[in-house]
Amino acid sequence: MPGILPAPRVVPDWCIEPKGAVHLTSRAPGPTDAEVTFDHPLARALRPINTLARRHPHSVAAAVVVALSGFAATAFGTAPDSLPPPQRVVSETVVPEGISAQLEALAAHELELSRNDLTRASDTADGLLKRLGVSDPAAAEFIRRDAAARALVEGRPGKMVQASTRDDGSLVELVARYPAEAAGQFTRLTIARDGAGWRVRRETAALASEVKLGSGTIRSSLFAASDEARLPDAVATQIAEMFAGEIDFRRDLRRGDTFSVVYETLTADGEAITWNQATGRVLAAEFVNAGKAQQAVWFRDGGNARGAYFGFDGQSKRRAFLTSPLEFSRVTSGFAMRLHPIARTWRQHKGVDYAAPTGTPVRSVGDGVVDFAGWQNGYGNVVEVRHSNGRSTLYAHLSRIDVKRGERIEQGEHVGAVGSTGWSTGPHLHYEVKVNGEQQDPMIVAKASEALTLAPASRVAFAAVAAEHKARIDVARSLAGVAVGLGE
Repeated sequence: MPGILPAPRVVPDWCIEPKGAVHLTSRAPGPTDAEVTFDHPLARALRPINTLARRHPHSVAAAVVVALSGFAATAFGTAPDSLPPPQRVVSETVVPEGISAQLEALAAHELELSRNDLTRASDTADGLLKRLGVSDPAAAEFIRRDAAARALVEGRPGKMVQASTRDDGSLVELVARYPAEAAGQFTRLTIARDGAGWRVRRETAALASEVKLGSGTIRSSLFAASDEARLPDAVATQIAEMFAGEIDFRRDLRRGDTFSVVYETLTADGEAITWNQATGRVLAAEFVNAGKAQQAVWFRDGGNARGAYFGFDGQSKRRAFLTSPLEFSRVTSGFAMRLHPIARTWRQHKGVDYAAPTGTPVRSVGDGVVDFAGWQNGYGNVVEVRHSNGRSTLYAHLSRIDVKRGERIEQGEHVGAVGSTGWSTGPHLHYEVKVNGEQQDPMIVAKASEALTLAPASRVAFAAVAAEHKARIDVARSLAGVAVGLGE
């Protein structure tokens, strides 16, 4: 069309002036040329670029322009249409009202750091403070010479210690928590800075309890699964006790069995304690073994001051006989034929042997009266208890005896401790159950023993407790991602 020219072909031409001025001229067919001049003292150093630009004009032009712009040179000239429109940058600093005062207050504030640890039998005042990140010779000296403060590193180890320090490492306050003489309480020992000196305060406070949830899957054993789920051993032990009447945890477990549990954790000033029975009681649990669910909830019946475990249907989990005189333990010899460890002959083993360290408490499996407490030849120290319906139990090789003949005892009460007296090759408990004078398999007798019943007047209160814990079990199962198909 008339008046319309084709797009111009730009041919950049570079030259270096003797005076040091760098000229970039863009020539295109047409009436005007655009010329931009950059005045820079490094012009002579750029002469090689001039030669290179003439040989490779298109690829070098853009790179040179970018490089030159970094030298903050002064540009002048005219480029009416080829240069981008001018840009203006506006910056504004926005400061919230009162920020200066806040920053000054923060700068003047001294930070306090806190660290926790447990005391050790080998601890000294200096060693404990160093492990807690405290660098304060005066505090260490005070703990060494003050009788009340020395309780921190004296006595039994395992005290829960928390130290607060300034950013320079000097001690502000140290608090130790450890068991008190009274059950359900703890001792709090506080060492704090008081002006130029120190003060010590010792007091007793009640332990509190928190409810926690957990779930796990059996891969090898109950204890391995509880470790994987980060549950205390006491929780696994109580689960085994709760369902011992329905599940033999030594022989019946299957890979893939699951459990969910609601339990108490005892705390001192909000921190879970690390001594004694820190986990408290298991409040409710569900165990799915070979596809069949067993459930239990703790309930204190009005007619049973001690409380017991019941199924969610109200059926008691407690029977007249416990399945084991020890808490859940490893069985070394069952009710069967065995090679006698001393006579080296095969004999019928009329009881169950439990391997356990010397001193492990031994409990009565049921209510009864002590018929014998003393020495019996190869059995060593023995306790025999008479129960109802012609049944009796015998506990042998004890290291000590805790009951007397004729004494009435209750289920779970300690009768002695594991030992290795009599004809014994090592610390263990030999346990027998007799029915009308004949030895019987303790597991069979326990499972066949009568169950306790829930009083009719307590069923309404029990239903409310069961519903609450059943909901918690559902939450525990869902949190662990355990999908359970409940069988009957």
